[in-house]
Amino acid sequence: MSSPTADRIVAVARSVLVEEGVGAVSMRRIATAVGITPMAIYRHFPNREALLDTIANISFAELGEKWANPGLNDNFDALITRSLNQYLDFALGEPNLYFFLFTEHRDQARRFPADFADGASPTFNLLISGINAAIRVGLLPEDEDVLPLALILAAELHGLVQLYHGGRIGMPEPEFREFCHRAVRRILNAENTR
Repeated sequence: MSSPTADRIVAVARSVLVEEGVGAVSMRRIATAVGITPMAIYRHFPNREALLDTIANISFAELGEKWANPGLNDNFDALITRSLNQYLDFALGEPNLYFFLFTEHRDQARRFPADFADGASPTFNLLISGINAAIRVGLLPEDEDVLPLALILAAELHGLVQLYHGGRIGMPEPEFREFCHRAVRRILNAENTR
């Protein structure tokens, strides 16, 4: 159970992370911004990693709720379009939080395949649900190995976003978004024709 002070610490640290990146989050800086002594922050979080893990867990849970697609399982094209748009809105609109959640090394980060097979990732679970919806409506074969296909789709998108943020893809954002949509559909079509 968290305290109001712990909640404030997380909110301030997350705000700093979103604005400036994970490197800007220090225990001293966050304590000062919250209005507590640098030593008092350790009553709530034993170290920086614990604070960052809390931010990650809260952020993933929020994304899982925000990205949920109730009622779209019967319309797979709408599900794909909406899901990709939500992902790209986040990846392009909040790059510091995106990189922290999906690419920064964290000791407590979920690992493929075990954590994902166990349903430990709120965001990856949505991808698995989408693939299962495609299987249900006949767009993918019934014997599809869902977990590896979900990882391939996630890796494709993460790689494209990293290249885009790194300036290696020279397209305006609308064209990049369309490119991502085509890439995902190409992967799904290839799976469907195997």
